[in-house]
Amino acid sequence: MALALACSRRGLKALVVWPGQGRTRTGRFLPGLLIVGVPLVLALAGPLFAGDAGPRGTSLTTGDGHLLGTDFIGRDVGRQILLGGRSVVLVAVASTALAYAVALPAGFVCALTRRRWVEELLMRPLDVLLSVPSLLLILLVAAAVAPGPAGLALLVALVNIPDAARIVRAAGAEAASRPAVEALRMQGESWARMAFGYVGRSVARTLAADAGVRLTGALYLVATAAFLGVGVAPDAADWAVMVDRNRAGLFVQPWAVVVPALLIVALTMGGNLLVDAALARPGTKEKHA
Repeated sequence: MALALACSRRGLKALVVWPGQGRTRTGRFLPGLLIVGVPLVLALAGPLFAGDAGPRGTSLTTGDGHLLGTDFIGRDVGRQILLGGRSVVLVAVASTALAYAVALPAGFVCALTRRRWVEELLMRPLDVLLSVPSLLLILLVAAAVAPGPAGLALLVALVNIPDAARIVRAAGAEAASRPAVEALRMQGESWARMAFGYVGRSVARTLAADAGVRLTGALYLVATAAFLGVGVAPDAADWAVMVDRNRAGLFVQPWAVVVPALLIVALTMGGNLLVDAALARPGTKEKHA
C-alpha cells in the first residue's frame, strides 16, 4: 500500500506543472533572445526599412537631420546600420553550415570505421590545414583571388572544417564503441542510420555546444576579414567595414564606430547565451530543491 502510494505521488509530481516552472524554463532563453534579437532583426529586416539614400552631409558629424550622424564620406550612419548587418550574419551562418556539412560525415566515418588507413586518409590533410592560422590562410587566398561574400563564406568554412571534424570524431568515437552500435551492425543497419540515427543523437548536445562556439568564431573571422577589406568593398555597407573606416573619427563622431561594434558583440554574446540555454538540463534546480 505504501509502495503504491509512493508511486502515485511520483506520477502526480511528473504530471503536475507547478506555477512558474514553465516560465522558468522559458526564462532561460530570455536574456539571449533580448541580446541577439536587436542585431538579428536589424540585419535581416533592416534593408527593408532603409529607404533611399538622401543627400550626403559633412563627414563625421552629428545632427543635421542624421540621428546617428554621418560616416567618413558623409552617409547617414543609421541607414548604413540598417543595410550593413545582413552580409555579416548570412556569411557567418552559411560558413558554419558548410563547415558542418563536411565535418559531420568525415568525423562519423572516422569514428565508425574499423580501417585505420581510412581515418589517416581523412584526418591527416585536415591536420595540415589546421596548422595554418585561420586569418593568415584567408589573407593569403585573398591576396591571390579577390573573394566576394560567397568566397569569404567558403574560406571561413574551410578553416573551420579541421576543428569541427576532430570534435565530431572525438565525440562520436565513444558512442561508436558502445554495444548498441555493434548490435546495429549485426542487424545489417545502414551506415547512415548508425552514424546519424544513433551516434549523432548521442553526441547532439556536444555538437550543439560546439556549433554555438563555432558560429561565434565565424562571426569573428567574417568581421575581421571585412575589417581588413577581404570579401567586401572598401565603402560597403557592412558593420565591420563601418568600424574600420570610421575609427579615425572615433572621438569626433563615436556613433559610427560604437553602434556597429556593439551590434557585432551582441550577436556573438546573444548566440552563446541561447546555446547555453538550449543545452541546460531541465529540472536541475528541482532535483536540488
